[in-house]
Amino acid sequence: MRHTVCLVSPGNLASNPRLLKEANALHAAGYGVTVVVCAHRDALRPFDDEIAASVPWRAIRVTHPAGLHQRSRAAGWLARRLTAAGRDIPVGLAARAAGGPVAALRRAVASVRADLYIAHYTAALPAAAAAARQHGGLLGFDAEDFHPGEGTGAAGEAFRMEMVAAVERAVLPACTHVTAAAPMIGEAYAKFCGLKPVTVLNVFPLAMAPTEPPWRATGEGPSALRAYWFSQTVGPDRGLQAFLHAMARAECRMTLDIRGGDRWGHGQALMALAQELGIAARVRLLPVASPEEMVRAAASYDVGLSLEGDVSFNRGLCLTNKIFTYLLAGVPVVLSDTPAQRALAPELGAAACLVSLADPDGMTAALDRLAGSPARLAEAAATAWRLGRERYNWDVEQHVLLRAVAAAFDSRR
Repeated sequence: MRHTVCLVSPGNLASNPRLLKEANALHAAGYGVTVVVCAHRDALRPFDDEIAASVPWRAIRVTHPAGLHQRSRAAGWLARRLTAAGRDIPVGLAARAAGGPVAALRRAVASVRADLYIAHYTAALPAAAAAARQHGGLLGFDAEDFHPGEGTGAAGEAFRMEMVAAVERAVLPACTHVTAAAPMIGEAYAKFCGLKPVTVLNVFPLAMAPTEPPWRATGEGPSALRAYWFSQTVGPDRGLQAFLHAMARAECRMTLDIRGGDRWGHGQALMALAQELGIAARVRLLPVASPEEMVRAAASYDVGLSLEGDVSFNRGLCLTNKIFTYLLAGVPVVLSDTPAQRALAPELGAAACLVSLADPDGMTAALDRLAGSPARLAEAAATAWRLGRERYNWDVEQHVLLRAVAAAFDSRR
């Protein structure tokens, strides 16, 4: 009899490509797969509908509960009172204070009988843990980030991080399956609560890649350099301000396309900065696209940007899916020198251009060197194309996930 696995996430189907890849790999390996998510972003629901209609596994979508923000604030108020009184905070209360549809997910996951429950993100942990206890299943966790280190220093963030840490310290020791999206995230969890996660990188299936490498024009002297950045949402502190300043200083003519939802107006703020710097005609703000389109959308550019600012401890540990999207598209990557990206750069060789956000002049010089040498740009693109096919793709990396899941079931036996 085949084992069954339930994956749980507080986000939309379309907002978590990693969840989709894991579900597809587990189904293809013969596991019975159910995915439980909470559809909290209306803009992504059409993409959710397409995904749910096309996948071979069962998808349960929980309606985003009304008044969730108010309940989270109320839970935070109560948690603060209990803390001040020296009393322990129940895991469910801590999770609600940290934010997320905790109760709604818990009710939905309780109806799913599985042999292994894998939580994505802290808000999914209480639901997965409760269902594992109820149905006698194993508990797993997939860490796309180091969640206790996501605080940015903003008002209230320190307390929210305390609540995240409280949930994870209480629940994670019960996990038999733990994976992390980057080596340094795994190392942080090892120090935090003694876990030793298996690294499963945020790479993508070869089927999403172009069938042939994109050819780039060559010429004499400084040439145009087409740069690309994408995310589900255009947010602050992603290094784009520094890149715009580098564009304005560069000898070569650079263009930048920014793709993502502008729900908080940060994209418009970047466009205003581009106008101020006199480069607005070379910067475009593009709408969000489906995860299935991301690799091919990147393939028409000369460089892809993975510019992580030093705004939280977690940011320094991450290797985001942007990096591996670009590589699979055959596009060299401009990496900011966070600890994780600095450690990865030597493995990428010519496909990586390491820059410092604190040094716009140095970034400008690096980009001018790349754009001013057609041979250098061609070598960078060829290296990215090769790495995307030989190493950094889901066809290779999924076997790491499958071995980790098999090891969890072996540990029970």
